[in-house]
Amino acid sequence: MKFGILVFPGSNCDRDVASVTSGILKQPTRLIWHTDTDISDCDVIVVPGGFSYGDYLRCGAIARFAPVMRSLQEHAAKGKYVLGICNGFQILTESGLLQGALVRNRDLHFICDRAPLRVERNDLAFTQKYQKQQVITLPIAHGEGCYFADADILKELEDNNQVVFRYCDAIGNLNEEANPNGSLDNIAGICNKQGNVLGMMPHPERAAEGVLGGTDGKALFEGLVEVLVEGLLVNA
Repeated sequence: MKFGILVFPGSNCDRDVASVTSGILKQPTRLIWHTDTDISDCDVIVVPGGFSYGDYLRCGAIARFAPVMRSLQEHAAKGKYVLGICNGFQILTESGLLQGALVRNRDLHFICDRAPLRVERNDLAFTQKYQKQQVITLPIAHGEGCYFADADILKELEDNNQVVFRYCDAIGNLNEEANPNGSLDNIAGICNKQGNVLGMMPHPERAAEGVLGGTDGKALFEGLVEVLVEGLLVNA
Protein backbone atom coordinates (compact mmCIF):
# COMPACT_ATOMS: atom_id res chain seq x y z
CA MET A 1 0.00 0.00 0.00
CA LYS A 2 1.11 3.59 -0.47
CA PHE A 3 0.30 6.97 1.02
CA GLY A 4 0.28 10.05 -1.17
CA ILE A 5 0.54 13.52 0.37
CA LEU A 6 -0.53 16.52 -1.68
CA VAL A 7 1.80 19.52 -1.64
CA PHE A 8 0.54 22.99 -2.54
CA PRO A 9 2.51 26.23 -2.45
CA GLY A 10 2.20 27.13 1.23
CA SER A 11 1.68 23.60 2.58
CA ASN A 12 3.67 23.18 5.78
CA CYS A 13 2.41 19.95 7.35
CA ASP A 14 3.19 17.64 4.44
CA ARG A 15 6.52 16.54 5.98
CA ASP A 16 4.84 16.09 9.36
CA VAL A 17 2.44 13.58 7.81
CA ALA A 18 5.28 11.86 5.96
CA SER A 19 7.21 11.50 9.22
CA VAL A 20 4.30 9.40 10.49
CA THR A 21 3.45 7.35 7.42
CA SER A 22 7.02 6.76 6.25
CA GLY A 23 9.07 7.26 9.40
CA ILE A 24 6.92 5.73 12.16
CA LEU A 25 4.70 3.30 10.25
CA LYS A 26 7.31 2.44 7.59
CA GLN A 27 4.82 2.66 4.73
CA PRO A 28 5.70 3.76 1.17
CA THR A 29 4.92 7.46 0.90
CA ARG A 30 5.00 9.89 -2.02
CA LEU A 31 4.82 13.67 -1.89
CA ILE A 32 2.57 14.78 -4.75
CA TRP A 33 3.05 18.26 -6.23
CA HIS A 34 -0.20 20.11 -6.95
CA THR A 35 0.35 19.99 -10.73
CA ASP A 36 0.75 16.20 -10.80
CA THR A 37 -2.36 14.42 -12.06
CA ASP A 38 -1.32 10.77 -11.78
CA ILE A 39 -2.06 9.52 -8.26
CA SER A 40 -3.20 6.06 -9.32
CA ASP A 41 -0.37 4.36 -7.40
CA CYS A 42 -1.65 5.63 -4.04
CA ASP A 43 -4.20 3.98 -1.77
CA VAL A 44 -4.59 6.88 0.66
CA ILE A 45 -4.29 10.55 -0.24
CA VAL A 46 -3.65 13.01 2.58
CA VAL A 47 -4.43 16.69 2.03
CA PRO A 48 -2.27 18.26 4.73
CA GLY A 49 -2.42 21.43 6.78
CA GLY A 50 -0.72 24.71 6.06
CA PHE A 51 -1.62 27.79 4.10
CA SER A 52 -2.19 26.65 0.52
CA TYR A 53 -1.60 29.56 -1.85
CA GLY A 54 -1.15 31.79 1.20
CA ASP A 55 -4.85 31.46 2.10
CA TYR A 56 -5.55 34.29 -0.34
CA LEU A 57 -9.24 34.87 -1.10
CA ARG A 58 -10.36 32.19 1.36
CA CYS A 59 -8.74 29.10 2.86
CA GLY A 60 -8.69 26.36 0.23
CA ALA A 61 -10.48 28.49 -2.37
CA ILE A 62 -7.54 28.52 -4.79
CA ALA A 63 -6.29 25.01 -4.06
CA ARG A 64 -9.60 23.54 -5.22
CA PHE A 65 -8.63 24.50 -8.81
CA ALA A 66 -5.23 22.76 -8.74
CA PRO A 67 -4.79 20.09 -11.47
CA VAL A 68 -4.40 17.33 -8.87
CA MET A 69 -7.88 17.97 -7.49
CA ARG A 70 -9.66 16.38 -10.46
CA SER A 71 -7.60 13.25 -9.84
CA LEU A 72 -8.50 13.43 -6.15
CA GLN A 73 -12.19 13.54 -7.03
CA GLU A 74 -11.75 10.40 -9.14
CA HIS A 75 -9.71 8.73 -6.39
CA ALA A 76 -12.52 9.32 -3.88
CA ALA A 77 -15.22 8.19 -6.34
CA LYS A 78 -13.45 4.82 -6.61
CA GLY A 79 -13.83 4.35 -2.87
CA LYS A 80 -10.19 5.00 -2.09
CA TYR A 81 -9.33 6.88 1.08
CA VAL A 82 -8.85 10.62 1.47
CA LEU A 83 -7.83 12.38 4.69
CA GLY A 84 -7.95 16.17 4.90
CA ILE A 85 -6.31 17.79 7.93
CA CYS A 86 -6.87 21.45 8.88
CA ASN A 87 -6.25 23.34 5.61
CA GLY A 88 -6.86 19.99 3.95
CA PHE A 89 -10.34 19.88 5.51
CA GLN A 90 -10.95 23.39 4.17
CA ILE A 91 -9.85 22.28 0.70
CA LEU A 92 -12.17 19.25 0.80
CA THR A 93 -15.18 21.43 1.61
CA GLU A 94 -14.24 24.02 -1.03
CA SER A 95 -13.95 21.28 -3.64
CA GLY A 96 -17.28 19.68 -2.70
CA LEU A 97 -15.82 16.41 -1.45
CA LEU A 98 -17.28 17.24 1.95
CA GLN A 99 -20.28 19.35 2.93
CA GLY A 100 -20.28 22.66 4.78
CA ALA A 101 -17.53 25.24 5.19
CA LEU A 102 -14.84 26.36 7.60
CA VAL A 103 -15.09 30.04 8.56
CA ARG A 104 -13.36 32.46 10.94
CA ASN A 105 -13.08 31.31 14.53
CA ARG A 106 -15.75 32.61 16.87
CA ASP A 107 -13.39 35.06 18.61
CA LEU A 108 -11.56 35.99 15.38
CA HIS A 109 -8.23 34.81 16.79
CA PHE A 110 -5.80 32.19 15.57
CA ILE A 111 -5.85 29.26 18.01
CA CYS A 112 -2.83 27.06 18.74
CA ASP A 113 -3.59 24.61 21.54
CA ARG A 114 -4.54 21.04 22.37
CA ALA A 115 -8.20 20.06 22.32
CA PRO A 116 -10.11 17.06 23.67
CA LEU A 117 -12.25 15.33 21.05
CA ARG A 118 -15.00 12.75 21.36
CA VAL A 119 -14.92 9.92 18.82
CA GLU A 120 -18.49 9.69 17.53
CA ARG A 121 -18.06 6.56 15.46
CA ASN A 122 -15.40 3.86 15.26
CA ASP A 123 -16.66 1.87 12.30
CA LEU A 124 -14.49 3.70 9.77
CA ALA A 125 -11.04 2.74 8.56
CA PHE A 126 -9.83 6.00 10.13
CA THR A 127 -11.33 5.34 13.56
CA GLN A 128 -11.43 1.56 14.02
CA LYS A 129 -8.55 1.68 16.51
CA TYR A 130 -10.55 3.95 18.84
CA GLN A 131 -13.54 3.21 21.04
CA LYS A 132 -16.87 4.90 20.35
CA GLN A 133 -17.26 7.91 22.66
CA GLN A 134 -13.55 7.74 23.54
CA VAL A 135 -12.03 11.09 24.44
CA ILE A 136 -8.71 11.78 22.73
CA THR A 137 -6.54 14.89 22.69
CA LEU A 138 -5.07 16.37 19.51
CA PRO A 139 -3.34 19.67 18.68
CA ILE A 140 -5.26 22.39 16.85
CA ALA A 141 -3.80 25.36 14.97
CA HIS A 142 -6.18 27.42 12.85
CA GLY A 143 -7.75 30.80 12.30
CA GLU A 144 -10.65 29.57 10.16
CA GLY A 145 -11.71 26.35 11.84
CA CYS A 146 -15.31 27.12 12.74
CA TYR A 147 -17.45 24.50 11.00
CA PHE A 148 -20.57 25.99 9.45
CA ALA A 149 -23.45 24.55 7.46
CA ASP A 150 -27.12 25.35 7.04
CA ALA A 151 -29.80 23.51 8.99
CA ASP A 152 -30.54 21.04 6.18
CA ILE A 153 -26.91 19.98 5.86
CA LEU A 154 -26.52 19.66 9.64
CA LYS A 155 -29.59 17.43 9.76
CA GLU A 156 -28.25 15.35 6.87
CA LEU A 157 -24.93 14.91 8.63
CA GLU A 158 -26.70 13.73 11.77
CA ASP A 159 -29.14 11.49 9.91
CA ASN A 160 -26.32 9.81 8.00
CA ASN A 161 -24.00 9.59 11.01
CA GLN A 162 -21.34 11.62 9.23
CA VAL A 163 -20.00 13.50 12.26
CA VAL A 164 -16.82 11.66 13.25
CA PHE A 165 -15.25 13.92 15.90
CA ARG A 166 -16.66 16.60 18.20
CA TYR A 167 -14.92 19.05 20.51
CA CYS A 168 -15.67 18.13 24.12
CA ASP A 169 -14.41 18.58 27.66
CA ALA A 170 -12.02 16.19 29.39
CA ILE A 171 -14.78 13.70 30.22
CA GLY A 172 -16.64 13.86 26.93
CA ASN A 173 -19.32 16.47 27.62
CA LEU A 174 -20.35 18.73 24.76
CA ASN A 175 -20.71 22.38 25.71
CA GLU A 176 -19.77 25.85 24.54
CA GLU A 177 -16.81 26.09 26.90
CA ALA A 178 -15.28 23.00 25.28
CA ASN A 179 -15.77 24.40 21.78
CA PRO A 180 -12.57 26.30 20.89
CA ASN A 181 -13.72 27.95 17.66
CA GLY A 182 -17.53 28.08 17.67
CA SER A 183 -18.10 25.16 15.31
CA LEU A 184 -21.78 24.31 14.99
CA ASP A 185 -22.74 21.26 17.05
CA ASN A 186 -19.11 21.13 18.28
CA ILE A 187 -18.13 19.49 14.98
CA ALA A 188 -14.39 18.85 14.64
CA GLY A 189 -14.45 16.31 11.80
CA ILE A 190 -16.88 14.81 9.31
CA CYS A 191 -16.86 12.15 6.61
CA ASN A 192 -18.74 11.67 3.36
CA LYS A 193 -21.70 9.29 3.17
CA GLN A 194 -19.51 6.43 1.94
CA GLY A 195 -17.06 6.90 4.82
CA ASN A 196 -13.90 6.95 2.70
CA VAL A 197 -13.30 10.73 2.87
CA LEU A 198 -12.57 12.29 6.25
CA GLY A 199 -11.92 15.95 7.02
CA MET A 200 -10.84 17.18 10.44
CA MET A 201 -9.43 20.41 11.85
CA PRO A 202 -7.26 18.86 14.62
CA HIS A 203 -3.85 17.45 13.69
CA PRO A 204 -3.43 13.69 14.31
CA GLU A 205 0.04 13.77 12.73
CA ARG A 206 1.21 16.09 15.51
CA ALA A 207 0.23 13.53 18.15
CA ALA A 208 1.78 10.35 16.82
CA GLU A 209 4.86 9.96 19.02
CA GLY A 210 5.56 10.55 22.68
CA VAL A 211 8.27 13.15 22.12
CA LEU A 212 5.54 15.47 20.77
CA GLY A 213 3.53 15.16 23.98
CA GLY A 214 0.93 12.58 22.97
CA THR A 215 0.16 9.62 20.74
CA ASP A 216 -3.62 9.80 20.35
CA GLY A 217 -3.31 10.57 16.64
CA LYS A 218 -1.22 7.55 15.76
CA ALA A 219 -4.19 5.17 15.93
CA LEU A 220 -5.89 6.98 13.05
CA PHE A 221 -3.03 6.17 10.68
CA GLU A 222 -2.61 2.66 12.10
CA GLY A 223 -6.27 1.95 11.39
CA LEU A 224 -5.85 2.91 7.74
CA VAL A 225 -2.79 0.71 7.39
CA GLU A 226 -4.54 -2.25 9.00
CA VAL A 227 -7.60 -1.98 6.74
CA LEU A 228 -5.52 -1.66 3.58
CA VAL A 229 -3.13 -4.47 4.45
CA GLU A 230 -6.08 -6.76 5.21
CA GLY A 231 -7.59 -5.78 1.85
CA LEU A 232 -4.36 -6.60 0.03
CA LEU A 233 -4.15 -10.00 1.73
CA VAL A 234 -7.75 -10.83 0.84
CA ASN A 235 -7.17 -9.89 -2.80
CA ALA A 236 -3.81 -11.68 -3.05
